[in-house]
Amino acid sequence: MRLRHIRGAEEAIEISPYVIGQPEQYRGSFRSLFGDDHPIAIEVGMGKGRFIMEMAARYPEKNFIGIERYSSVLLRALQKRQELELPNIYFMCVDARDLAEIFAPGEVERIYLNFSDPWPKDRHAKRRLTSPEFMKVYDRILKQDGQVEFKTDNQDLFSYSLESIPGAGWRIDASTRDLHHDPMCEGNVMTEYEMKFSSMGNPICKLIASR
Repeated sequence: MRLRHIRGAEEAIEISPYVIGQPEQYRGSFRSLFGDDHPIAIEVGMGKGRFIMEMAARYPEKNFIGIERYSSVLLRALQKRQELELPNIYFMCVDARDLAEIFAPGEVERIYLNFSDPWPKDRHAKRRLTSPEFMKVYDRILKQDGQVEFKTDNQDLFSYSLESIPGAGWRIDASTRDLHHDPMCEGNVMTEYEMKFSSMGNPICKLIASR
């Protein structure tokens, strides 16, 4: 995936009060960052942040951390974040592979995966965020009764996920290939991509998984 680099993005992220610059130092003690003991939810690959900022506004009794590895994309989220008064959300510019070094076991209540890169070539399957490799990472940080929620418009990626997630020892609690015409849509918060793809008539797929 090629992204246009925005000059100064790294510098802006480094000085932003909304970005956790050295997240490893909070491992096991993120409550000290938020100043409370509310449950923590994370979005892996948050893009421009529409989904997670809306979630933070809707659910002030929960804390949210948006994770985006691309600095130029994260910068767009920061520009939106500056306009909002939300004490329960922070961002990280890290690789999802490192999450087990950032969060302690059981520190995260819910993980959101929204419109992840499908990595369509078989040789890149390990890079998919619903691959067994990534599910092992989530297993290490998610509380015992926590859940992973995944949305995509890519039917092939969804089919892969319906097989790979149980193959990693998880169970599928619920799933649909047409979210916007399914009871699972109740309370749904749309991402930028979800708005784009659904307006084009693409059905949205969703699953919820737990251990």
